[in-house]
Amino acid sequence: MTGAGSFVIGTLSAALIFCSSVRAQDSDSDRLIALMRIGDTVEIMREEGLRYGAEIGAEMLPDVSPDDWNRTVSRIYDAEKMEAVITQGFESALDGEDVAPLVSFFESDLGKEIIGLEIDAREAFLSEETELAAIDAYQDAQDQQTELFKQVETIIADSDLVEYNVMGAMNANLMFYRGLADGGAIDLGESDMLADVWAQESSIRAESEAWLGSFLMTAYRPLQAQELASYAELYRTDEGRVLNTAVFNAYDRMYDEISYLLGQAVAEHMRSEEL
Repeated sequence: MTGAGSFVIGTLSAALIFCSSVRAQDSDSDRLIALMRIGDTVEIMREEGLRYGAEIGAEMLPDVSPDDWNRTVSRIYDAEKMEAVITQGFESALDGEDVAPLVSFFESDLGKEIIGLEIDAREAFLSEETELAAIDAYQDAQDQQTELFKQVETIIADSDLVEYNVMGAMNANLMFYRGLADGGAIDLGESDMLADVWAQESSIRAESEAWLGSFLMTAYRPLQAQELASYAELYRTDEGRVLNTAVFNAYDRMYDEISYLLGQAVAEHMRSEEL
């Protein structure tokens, strides 16, 4: 990771060089964000969200018209707004960082292939049958200790993916409770909400481990072992760690906002029922 140096620009020519460097870095950041194909990922996340929202409605709002609730959920999972929140999060996290090596990797044929494979796998997981089959395959690979399983487990461990996912899910759950509480649907203090969220930690962790392993094995199965090793190595670099943190911070911010809005929406529909 590159740090910001302290220096004084003494001449006009030096100032112009400095300004050109800043523009180049900004351009690299924009290019990296485009290469990550956030828009395509958001479209899949929206589909996931619509299904999740429907489940919440069936569980918490059994007497509310499903059509009315689904329209509310659709407004909350606004793809344009979701992409804007994620992009802003990326831009903030990457500000001042040297992302040129990341751009170089993701502009390569291998980099583009990996992003495409990850998006394809996430889209495939919209099918519950596909996801369950992938989890079974992951568990079989775990029993057999296949090379792909070992590589995937290394990637997960190197980047703390389970921890990031667990904390992201718990924070999103907390924001959902806050939305419910602020909307008057529940009467819980912050400590009670935190206690309830932490009580879910072990189950969230187990689900995260199974989902991550099965998802990454599904995505990376077409890759050669050396290709996957090269990708894993990228995330051991300073720039790779910056990207890893930026990805989770940006997406977690989006999920936190959506979870809070969902909580508020549930509370609003509950109040409407009472009236």
